[in-house]
Parts: sequence; structure tokens; C-alpha cells
Amino acid sequence: MTLAVHLDPPAVADLARSALHPGDLLRVASVGLRTRRLRAALSALGIAIGIAIGIAAMVAVLGISESSRNDLLSSLDRLGTNLLTVRGGEGLGLSGDGALPTSAKPMLSRIGPVDGVSSVTLVDADVRRTDLIPSTRTGGLTVQATDAALLATLRGELADGEWLDDARSELPVTVLGAVTAERLGITDVGNGVAVWVGDRWFSVVGVLEPLELAPDLDRTALIGEGIAQAAFDTTENPGTIYLRADPDQIDAVRSVLPATAAPEAPDTVEVARPTDAIEAKAAASDAFTALFLGLGAVALLVGGVGIANVMVISVLERRSEIGLRRALGATRRHVSIQFLAEALLLSALGGVSGVALGAGVTAAYDLARGWAVVVPVAGVVGGVVAALLIGAVAGLYPATRAARLSPTDALRTV
Repeated sequence: MTLAVHLDPPAVADLARSALHPGDLLRVASVGLRTRRLRAALSALGIAIGIAIGIAAMVAVLGISESSRNDLLSSLDRLGTNLLTVRGGEGLGLSGDGALPTSAKPMLSRIGPVDGVSSVTLVDADVRRTDLIPSTRTGGLTVQATDAALLATLRGELADGEWLDDARSELPVTVLGAVTAERLGITDVGNGVAVWVGDRWFSVVGVLEPLELAPDLDRTALIGEGIAQAAFDTTENPGTIYLRADPDQIDAVRSVLPATAAPEAPDTVEVARPTDAIEAKAAASDAFTALFLGLGAVALLVGGVGIANVMVISVLERRSEIGLRRALGATRRHVSIQFLAEALLLSALGGVSGVALGAGVTAAYDLARGWAVVVPVAGVVGGVVAALLIGAVAGLYPATRAARLSPTDALRTV
């Protein structure tokens, strides 16, 4: 028995002019998700997790990296990159313990581009909360003698109280570093708070905020040079000299510091710039950023494989639907676009979820660290675009396979 189908010329013309409009494309592309809701939900969840984790990792890493960089740059702007430290090598100086000559500080202050000079010297004493605590329990805290210019030179700030001045440098008073105050259990300087330094009481007149450019001083109790020499016979040789110089002349100043500080042994003088550590931290942060971006790319690859797998299975399950659409006039191009659009919908869901998750992680981390929240636009846009590209690549083969099914072969499975 032969079945003949006769079509009028206008009908043939209508088929030739058939097109899949954007509105129709959206409905057709989502039909597989709407008609198989449980399978679609589970598939979308798995794919969204894979894509979302990858996109979230990329957005979060870029956002956190950008926030960290902004924080580092703001720190450099606030602290300045023109601070230099000068230390003596072993055996240098009159004391033989690495201290610089007594002439080092005044000589360095005579260098033209130098704006400020200050120094600290280790004191042979320990600091404890009371005299009842054994002297062996120092808690890793030290006592340093300094001058009144140290706070300005380091651009430090006081958490509470007042700083040492010329008058206080001769009195038994101390300013505690941030870590020292924490370990001694001192949060404010009211009500005549005192600590046991060496063999006598010292009144606490101030507590410092953490010193970013001199973290070693966070674990010290700072006293005046006058009382240090009178009570503990501290040497006049400075242990470490901090100086500020003209930023435009920093390299020139750095080159002459060893010979100026210790003319007899310039090779044993160590000169450093504390902000170099901050810049090294930024470089290390860039390395970790690249690592995490690589991990995010692996997660995206996994999500792409998941999309391809789900779409291939969808083509096999929906052969009858494909055959029926082809029999009703859908072209291969229409079928391929349908399945490609469905893959794009799945990947878009994962991309949007990933961007939202990554932005949330970035905001939470920035707020926890006290940074300004920075979510780079490039990361957000790039995340969505990357998800769509992965969806397009992953859905290309299943869409092509679906388009190649002939109506008769597809309908045999009905």
C-alpha cells in the first residue's frame, strides 16, 4: 500500500519560508526542561554546581585578588615607600653585638634628602605583668629604648594613651606594642596601669596600633633612651635606625647609607626597605590567583562535560519528539538550534548562579578582612560569557546529532 501526500504550491511555499522566531525558540528550547522536570532539575543542579563552582572560583579569586591589591596599594600610599631601615652586622660597633656606631644616627640625619631619623636599641630587661611572675616567662616580649621621633617616622598610631616625649624619656613610663599589650592583658591605660620592667615598675602611658612597617616592635615595651641608660645601663649605640627620605631620591640615599652609618665597616651594614615585603606579598598573591583560576577552569571543564552528557542522553530519549518535529516541517537547522539553546539555558543557569556565589564569597571575605568590597565587572561579565561559551561548545555535538536524525528513523522508536 502506497501513501501519497499532495501539497498545494502555497503550502510548499509556506514550508520553505518556515522560521523559528526568538519567542518560539525559547519555548521549544525549554520544553525538555519543563516536560521532564525531575530529570531536568537533577541535571540542571549537577551542571549548575559544576559550572557555578568554576565561575564562583574565578569571580571570587579575581574579586579577592583585586580587593587585596587595593588594600595593599592603599597601605603603601598611607605608609609610604620611602622608609629605610639600617642595621649593623655582627661585631659592628663598640658593643660588639651588632649595634651601629654612636655617630650613625647624627650622620644619617645630615644626608640632604633624609626627612626624619629615629632609632631603637635593645634593653637588657624583660617586661612582665607583675613582679610575681617568674623572670623566665617572658612570653617572647622584649624591651627597647627609643626616641620621641619614632612614632612619626614609622607613621604609627596609638590605640590608647599618649606617646613618649622628651620629658617622658627620662621617666619610668612605657608604651606597649600591640602584641605586648594583648599578652599582658592591657586594653587601656587608665587607672594607673603599670608593668614590671627589669626590676622596677613602669607606668603604661600608651598602647600602639600594629606597626605594619615594623612588626618586630609589636612585641616590645618601648621606653625612653634616658631612663634606659640610667636604669639598665643601655648602650648609646643604636640597634636599628629608621629613616624617611625623599621618594624621588630613595635609591640614591640607599646607596650611601652603609658608608655614612659605619665608615669603617660599610660592608657589614644591612639596609632594607620594609615595603619590599608588602610588594613581595602582592607578587605571591598573583601566583596564588593564577593557581585558583586554573582550578576554576578545571571545574568549568567538568561542568561542560556534564552538559554534553545530559544533552546526548536527552537526544536519545527524545528521538520520537525529534522525528515528530521533523515530520511536521522542522528543518535540521531548527532541531540543532533547539538543542543548542537548551544547552545554553543550562549553562546560563550555572553561570548566573556562579557569579552570584562568587560575588557573595568576595563580599563576605572583604568585609571579614575589613577591606572595601570590590567585585570586578570583568569577572562578572567574563563568568557569564565563559558559561555560555562552554554551554555552546558542550551542546554542539548533541545538537548536530539530533539534527542528523531522519524523521523515519526517529519515528520507528515510537
